[in-house]
Amino acid sequence: MSPLFIKNMTFKEKVNTLLIECLLEKPSIFLIDLIITDAFKVIVNLDGDDGVALQDCIDVSRFIDAHLDREEQDYSLEVASVGVGSPLKLVRQYKKNIGRTLIVKTEAETIEAELVEADDDFVVLSWEAREPKKIGKGKETVQKELKLPYGNIKEAIVTVTF
Repeated sequence: MSPLFIKNMTFKEKVNTLLIECLLEKPSIFLIDLIITDAFKVIVNLDGDDGVALQDCIDVSRFIDAHLDREEQDYSLEVASVGVGSPLKLVRQYKKNIGRTLIVKTEAETIEAELVEADDDFVVLSWEAREPKKIGKGKETVQKELKLPYGNIKEAIVTVTF
């Protein structure tokens, strides 16, 4: 990328362009959030198809640092992987978490279920529920399944069990 091209960009455009360029070298790592505060604190949150190693964060941080001039704009930089309990934001995150248990909030309800399928438009959730028996008294355990478009998901978080 030509230095003249970078000079004519805003600070956020420069950082974003550098991130894109850096992540091309790491195709299994992807950007979740890029936040730049008014005080020029740059916060980069990454995820990966196979997780994010500490070295990945170091590499991205060094790449950005090497291509920005602190004389031109003073900034602080924080590069991290998304934490456990962070909401899923991208379809790619849903796809990598197939087989795991999610807590999914919709407009109407909150469901704790296994993510059994994820494509570009929908997720399929499966869980067991206790419901009244169709005949007689008492309850029975039934298997439930729900095909849910991403637009109906307010928040989805992977649960961690120990």
